[in-house]
Amino acid sequence: SLYSNSEASESSSSLASVSTTSSLGEEPEESLTERLSALIDIVPPKTRKSIADKVSATAGFFGKSGKVLGNIVWVVTTSALLIGLPLALSLEDEAKIMAQERELEGQREGQAMLANPGLYPQATPGAAPQGGLVPPGF
Repeated sequence: SLYSNSEASESSSSLASVSTTSSLGEEPEESLTERLSALIDIVPPKTRKSIADKVSATAGFFGKSGKVLGNIVWVVTTSALLIGLPLALSLEDEAKIMAQERELEGQREGQAMLANPGLYPQATPGAAPQGGLVPPGF
């Protein structure tokens, strides 16, 4: 009905040849690309175009998003290097200068103590300080 007798005999003979090769354990000489191209014929052209358009749009979206994201990362990184690095170096230099000033002030106080020992009372061990502020724990 659907097949004519000649088509039915051809399909049965092709099935017989496939079953003979399968029973012998031999694979037909068909590459992966040939198999995929045969599968393409199963999907209707309208559906194939729709799928291809969606895949193309998705790939375009990810490509553009990646480019924009890369540009943002580039701007942030270069800005951090051009602004943040010199700022960090200047803050470090400022901290060094302040430490040197404290050290010089301590040296001056030490020299003043040595030059005028009468101005600074000697602390004797075990004696409580007279008046003034007492730090906690003393």
